[in-house]
Amino acid sequence: MRLALEEAWKYQGLTYPNPAVGCCVVGEFGEILALEAHKKAGAPHAEVNALQQAYYKLTADETILHLELSDEIHTYLLEHHKNIFQKTTLYTTLEPCAHVGKTPSCASLITQLGIHKVYVGSKDSNRVAKNGNTLLEQAGILVENGILQESCDALLFPFQKTLEERFVFFKWAQRLNATTDDGIISSQASRKNVHAMRNVCDLLVIGGETVRKDRPTLDARLVGGKAPDVLIFSRQKEFDTTIALFNVAGRKVFIADNFSKLENYKNIMIEGGAQMYACTTEIVDYYLVYIAPSFGGKHAFAAVKRNFEILNVAKEDKDIIMWMK
Repeated sequence: MRLALEEAWKYQGLTYPNPAVGCCVVGEFGEILALEAHKKAGAPHAEVNALQQAYYKLTADETILHLELSDEIHTYLLEHHKNIFQKTTLYTTLEPCAHVGKTPSCASLITQLGIHKVYVGSKDSNRVAKNGNTLLEQAGILVENGILQESCDALLFPFQKTLEERFVFFKWAQRLNATTDDGIISSQASRKNVHAMRNVCDLLVIGGETVRKDRPTLDARLVGGKAPDVLIFSRQKEFDTTIALFNVAGRKVFIADNFSKLENYKNIMIEGGAQMYACTTEIVDYYLVYIAPSFGGKHAFAAVKRNFEILNVAKEDKDIIMWMK
């Protein structure tokens, strides 16, 4: 389950409006057959990706690797599995979905493949998709719940917040000496990761001083994605509208000295430094920081005093990425 969690965190912030989910399939002798995650909304769920890879590992049938659509993978597995999964075990950070939506039901697939046992981290509270465990148990599959539940719940939290009201996360990039100014800080891979998050977020919040100084575009061009709406947090309402962010087709740009606009959005990213951080502590759920292995700059988070709980640490190219609360 720990491996499944680590894999899922790689895609946190990228799967909206779906949750980030990880899955690990283990063979008869405890060998890892597959470790996968849900990567974006509309794409195969974590369990399907893992079962696809596990099937290949067990059969060496390369045909299944060329299938990308979830229903195609489902169909191929059901037609060709020949009971090879009967002694396998599946670990998933979230209860397998019971409904048929953009993708077929994962719980139904698992029952038909005859998997021996399923370990589950978090129960699914989504009224549309929940009760997958019931389908598994009715089919005679052994189900054990609550495996690393606190960690799995932390992974699931952003999704649950969007179901209830909204999820707000604060993102910044810094060097080892905590500076956030003086040019590009993070690696190209990290910047692409941020652009992928912009592609699925509803609203991006940024400070007026940053807009005037950096003249940013704040789009998702590095991944060929869409640009979110922008809220410029500023007491001064006058801006040079030739700044790139004002000229992105289909985007709404708001200028305000409060955060009331957030009520109209579900998945919200705030980008900024120490000043923006201080203004948003009451509305932020999670924090995301990219730490570059370098020194430089002048302005840092030095005056900020606060403790964080690290939810996940990963490495992206040269940078360290931490999700925290």
